[in-house]
Amino acid sequence: MPLFKTIQYNQETTLYVWHITETFSDLYEQVHLNTISTQRLNGMKSQLHQRAFLSVRKLLAEAGYTDFDLFYDKSGKPHLNDNKYISITHSHEFAAIIISNQTVGIDIELQREKILRIADKFVDTAELSRLQSFSTEYYIRKLTVKWGAKEAIFKICNEKGISFKNHIKVSPFELDQKKTTAILDFEKKQQWFTICFDEFDSFTLVYAFENNYICI
Repeated sequence: MPLFKTIQYNQETTLYVWHITETFSDLYEQVHLNTISTQRLNGMKSQLHQRAFLSVRKLLAEAGYTDFDLFYDKSGKPHLNDNKYISITHSHEFAAIIISNQTVGIDIELQREKILRIADKFVDTAELSRLQSFSTEYYIRKLTVKWGAKEAIFKICNEKGISFKNHIKVSPFELDQKKTTAILDFEKKQQWFTICFDEFDSFTLVYAFENNYICI
């Protein structure tokens, strides 16, 4: 299937979303992988993950890159050879990337009731009490944004020991605002982020931009 969605956030930042409807064979024939990527692909047990992996390479092509322009550091964080920032995500039949001159993180999640069972693992008790006053559907959508925001921030920072519940706080927001802020308070450092999100086909796409930090 063609590119599902492109979001031009500003002149420096573009998001690309792919709806994964192709077979593994169709995708594999359309991309050219480097040796490391070929090894990673062959080591994947799930064909769903393989198709997502290949879909990301299709998105790279949409952005003017190839798999040979992408590499990963020791912690598994992706980088581009031209020093632009990139973040990658996939969930079920969607994959997405964000490319920017700024430090960025991205996450996509399917909105589902499963998140209700783990809410207390990443949201504090007082906040959960406020959210539980809404309808179940609204509650799930809000929680999915919060989880996605924290996941996107974690991808930016990529530090061991960060707790989604204790160290990352997402500011109050309304779903129609499509934007909020968040703070990471970890190891005597406070770091602020701009959070943007979009919803489509029961999925939530969240992306985060790093702002300046204040040491305390």
